[in-house]
Amino acid sequence: MKKLLLILVISTLVHSCSSVKKTEKALNTGNYDQAINIALGKLKTNKDKKGKQPYILMLEEAYAKVADRDINNVSYLEKDGNPANLERIYNTYTGLKKRQERIKPLLPLYLSEKGRNANFSINNYDQKIISTKEKLTNYLYDNAKKSLALSKGKMEYRAVYDDLIYLDKITPNHKDTKEMIEEAHFKGTDFVSVTMKNNTEVIIPKRLESDLLNFSTYGLNDHWTVYHSQPQKSISYDYAMLVSLREINISPERVKERQLEKERLVKDGWEYLLDENDEIVIDEEGEKVKVDKMVKVRCEYYEFIQFKAANVVGNVQYRDLRTKQLLETFPIASEYVFQHVYAKYNGDKRAIEENLLGYLGQRAVQFPTNEQMVYDSGEDLKNKLKSIITNYNFR
Repeated sequence: MKKLLLILVISTLVHSCSSVKKTEKALNTGNYDQAINIALGKLKTNKDKKGKQPYILMLEEAYAKVADRDINNVSYLEKDGNPANLERIYNTYTGLKKRQERIKPLLPLYLSEKGRNANFSINNYDQKIISTKEKLTNYLYDNAKKSLALSKGKMEYRAVYDDLIYLDKITPNHKDTKEMIEEAHFKGTDFVSVTMKNNTEVIIPKRLESDLLNFSTYGLNDHWTVYHSQPQKSISYDYAMLVSLREINISPERVKERQLEKERLVKDGWEYLLDENDEIVIDEEGEKVKVDKMVKVRCEYYEFIQFKAANVVGNVQYRDLRTKQLLETFPIASEYVFQHVYAKYNGDKRAIEENLLGYLGQRAVQFPTNEQMVYDSGEDLKNKLKSIITNYNFR
């Protein structure tokens, strides 16, 4: 017990020294916020313990240095007068406020060796934040308005969209920002027209075509790409996706049979154990010794396997509707196998292995139609199609 206690004490001391060294390293390399995070984590509990003194001292130093650095940076950026710096100024002021708000709950922090409370300069940055946010809001709005009118490419509209999302985050519902976000998103979106072509001699079930082209069931989550199987007149499509089926092969209905001769020893009650003279063996307590009676049983096992398969082969083509160029072609294939096993027997069923007994309760079933086989292959085909769509990048 004493040894375990000693190990725990040593482990705690080693961990504490390691944390102090990490804090010192962060402080000495200018990673002040990292030093503050480590120190605050250590001071959340038992802040008045003697072992926490180094963290208080380093927290005081790191806080003073990072606050001084941020204030100097802001002062320089404000003198520069470039509106492009407003976001950085705003984020710095909000950072200053958040940092001191994290420290406030721990105050006061007493430095016993220095006989004083640690010094943290707490300022009210609210007015600075409000005034900078107002300037930044106007700058972002005016800039986005201008960019929205002048942008031409999809990527430019997406950049405008990102700026507007940030604007709406810091100043929700500012003027017509919501409408501008919708416009930027619409203009930055790639619209894809999807069609399916059956180049086989087999009729595709209507419900299969409907399922494959129902993109709402694919669970796609691409913010900048929209697929339409029913073209809309109000939309100018950027790309076309053609799902072309070249082959649909359906095997004949087959029933494979096999007959097995089964033989095994099974327990069939009990009998008295006999010695070499065919006399009943008596145990030490004078009781007659009983043993399992084993008998050899035989059985003929007849198994039937119903089998039918469907194979669909095709490709997916992407085409740029503006340049009329073929972008890429992906092969696509799917297979569905119907298999049903049933069996019967003649003789003693106990001779049949456990893994075969389940088939004895089965009966022959009707084979699925060709149309059903093609439709059932559609789930696998749909997964292949989803994989292509998800991984394809137009840019």
